Amino acid sequence: MKTIQITEMDNVAVALHPIAKGEHIQTGGQMIEAAQDIPQGHKIALKPIAKGENVIKYGFPIGHATQDAAPGEWIHTHNMATNLEGEITYSYEPDIHDLKTEQPEYFQGFRRKDGRAAIRNEIWVIPTVGCVNDVAGEIVKENQNLVNGTIDGLYTFPHPFGCSQTGEDHAQTRRLLAALVRHPNAAAVLVVGLGCENLTHEQFLEELGDYDHDRVKFLICQEEEDELARAKELLKECAAYASRFQREPVLVSELVIGMKCGGSDGLSGITANPAVGRFSDMLTARGGSTVLTEVPEMFGAEGFLMNRCVNEEVFRKAVDMINGFKNYFISHHEVVYDNPSPGNRQGGITTLEDKSCGCVQKGGTAPITDVIGYAQPVVTKGLNMLYGPGNDLVSATAMTAAGAHMILFTTGRGTPFGAPAPTVKIATNSQLAQKKKGWIDFDAGPAADGEPLEDTAKRLFELVLRVAGGEKTCSERRGYRGISIFKDGVVL
Repeated sequence: MKTIQITEMDNVAVALHPIAKGEHIQTGGQMIEAAQDIPQGHKIALKPIAKGENVIKYGFPIGHATQDAAPGEWIHTHNMATNLEGEITYSYEPDIHDLKTEQPEYFQGFRRKDGRAAIRNEIWVIPTVGCVNDVAGEIVKENQNLVNGTIDGLYTFPHPFGCSQTGEDHAQTRRLLAALVRHPNAAAVLVVGLGCENLTHEQFLEELGDYDHDRVKFLICQEEEDELARAKELLKECAAYASRFQREPVLVSELVIGMKCGGSDGLSGITANPAVGRFSDMLTARGGSTVLTEVPEMFGAEGFLMNRCVNEEVFRKAVDMINGFKNYFISHHEVVYDNPSPGNRQGGITTLEDKSCGCVQKGGTAPITDVIGYAQPVVTKGLNMLYGPGNDLVSATAMTAAGAHMILFTTGRGTPFGAPAPTVKIATNSQLAQKKKGWIDFDAGPAADGEPLEDTAKRLFELVLRVAGGEKTCSERRGYRGISIFKDGVVL
C-alpha cells in the first residue's frame, strides 16, 4: 500500500512510501498519476482543489489551497496555507463515549511509604539554582558506588534558573522543582542550594509542604566548609532509605503515563500517534491515567478534544487553557500558527492544523477528566490535559512534574533526549527504527504496512509493562536525562 486516505471526506491522501513522478497509484477508490515526486509522509491531491478551497485531512480542514491543484499533485507549503487566527469562542456540545471497563494487569513496581506507586527506585539530586549545577554533577559522579541492590540510579537535573527571576517565572521554577522532589520514581532526594539565591530555602520548604525527613535531605553549599563531603554523608542516608524498597506486584491502574510527540512527520498521525491513543484508551479503561500536553499543537484540532470533556467545568478549563496559550503568543507579538518546524515540514506536515490533527490522535477516544496547570499534579483518573508548550524538553519536564511515571514519545525524525521519567521513543516509520536503534524503543511503522492499530497498541502496552517493571529505555541506558523549565518574563 503506497498511500492512505484517512477518512472518506479527505481530498488528499498521504504517501506511506515515496512515490515517483508518473507513477500510477490506486488510492481513494481511484487510480491517479503522480504529477511530481511525492516524498514519504507528504500529501497528494485526490481530486481537483480550487484556490481558496479547504484541504481536508483526518476529515478536518488543515488549511486552504493557495493555487489550483489537480489530482495527483503534491500538496505542501508551496500551494497551501493555514486557516488559523487568534482566540475562538467555543460552545460545549458534549460528545462523550465511556470506555468499556477492563480488568487491570499487574507490573512489578515499588510501593512508597505514602502509598503511591513507582516504576523506578532512584536517588535524585535537585539543584535549586543554576549556580550549583556543577556541584550537583560532581556529587552524582563521586557517589555512583551507592547505586546497588534495588537502587536503580543516582541522577541530577541541571537548569539555569532559581535566581534573578521575578513574578510568575520565579513561582513556576519553585513549583516545578518541588514537584520533581515529590516524584514517586525518586525514592530519596537531595536538594542542593547555594545560599544567596532568590529561591530561598524557606520559600522552597513552604512550596514543598509536608515531607518525609528520611526521604528528602537538604544541602546549602555556602553553609558547609566542604559541600562534597557533606553531600556524601547525606547521600549515604538517602541510599539507606531507598534500599528499603523492593519491587512488588502493582496494578496498572496506578500508572500515570505522559504522551508526547516531537520531530513529527507525515506518518505521525497515521501510525505512532493513533497507536498511543489506543494505548491511552487501554490504560484508562483499566483505571489508569494518561496526560496530554503541547497546547500550541492542539490549535486547529480542538474539535477532536473539547466536547469530550466530562462536564462543563472541565470544558471551561480546557477553553481557558487553549485561549490562554493563544493570548500568550499574541502578548509576545507572535502569530499563533508559527509552527510547524522545518523538520516537520520536511517530513510532510504543512500547517499547524495538519500537525495538530496528528498530534491529538495521542488522546484516543476516552473522556477528558481534568485539565491541570503547569507543575500541578494529576489527581483524576483517566485522560488529563496539561498546560504546557510544544517544546520537547519543556513539555516532557512538565509531564514528569505532573507525576507521569513514564513518557511515550513519538517521533518521525528521531531525538535522543530523555526526561527524568523513563522516556519511550516510538518511531512513526520503520526506516527510522532501523537507522537509530540506539534511540528508538518501539517501531510503529508496521501500522503503515497493514498491521491493525489495535495490534500496534497491544505491542506498545506490553512494552510499557516491561519498562514499568524495570526494563531500561534507550535513553536510560545511555544516561540521557534532563529538564527544561518554562519561563516567560524578566531575568534580572
